[in-house]
Amino acid sequence: MFAKIRFYYGAATISFIAAGIMVPLMMIFKNKRSKILHQYNAVILKFLGGKIETTGKRDNSVDMFAMNHQGIIDIIAMEAAEPSDIRWVAKKQLFDAPWFGYLLKLPNMVCVDRENKAGLIKLIKDAKATKEDEHHRILAIFPEGTRTDKQTLLPFKGGTRIIAEKLKLRIQPIIITNSKLLLNEHTKTAHSATVHITYLEPFTVDKSDKEWYQNLQKMMQDRIDQEKIEHERER
Repeated sequence: MFAKIRFYYGAATISFIAAGIMVPLMMIFKNKRSKILHQYNAVILKFLGGKIETTGKRDNSVDMFAMNHQGIIDIIAMEAAEPSDIRWVAKKQLFDAPWFGYLLKLPNMVCVDRENKAGLIKLIKDAKATKEDEHHRILAIFPEGTRTDKQTLLPFKGGTRIIAEKLKLRIQPIIITNSKLLLNEHTKTAHSATVHITYLEPFTVDKSDKEWYQNLQKMMQDRIDQEKIEHERER
């Protein structure tokens, strides 16, 4: 019962800080939107009783972060962990959400319309613009395409592979574990927890390697399984 109550407290905290503080601040301080995201996501994490531990080194010179996905805490933790200027790839429905959509619109995140055949073309254009931007924002994507409460990764969607090959992106795979212990949107429970972020070795996509995308998923799954076996950290 306490874990259920804590979940709704956590959800309310995220909603209040995101919609009531972050959105207005980003409207006022247009040049500090990335900083606002970092600082207030760190505040959210503290209010939820969460901490972050990292393994490996985040490479801010890469073009894309590719991560597993369990829920909103993945995004909060990534923003709170380090001051990288991340450009998240998100579905159109989130951009269309009343008021909360401004969290994506104001910092110019990448909108993907999965129901529109032209959506992939727009995604490629946005990814290319991000790569060539002088401020070098880093694309952040969940290759699974959606969140899941399973330990096994869902099959990776083809969009990530297509844009990575076409633009010859340099990718850093990232594994996030324990985030659903902090706030589980599937069971609607929450606990104090440490979110673990593991940075794997970056690589540059070579489309002549026909197996690179499958190998990426296998490498990420192997590390997820290792975290479970060695540290009892679920993803």
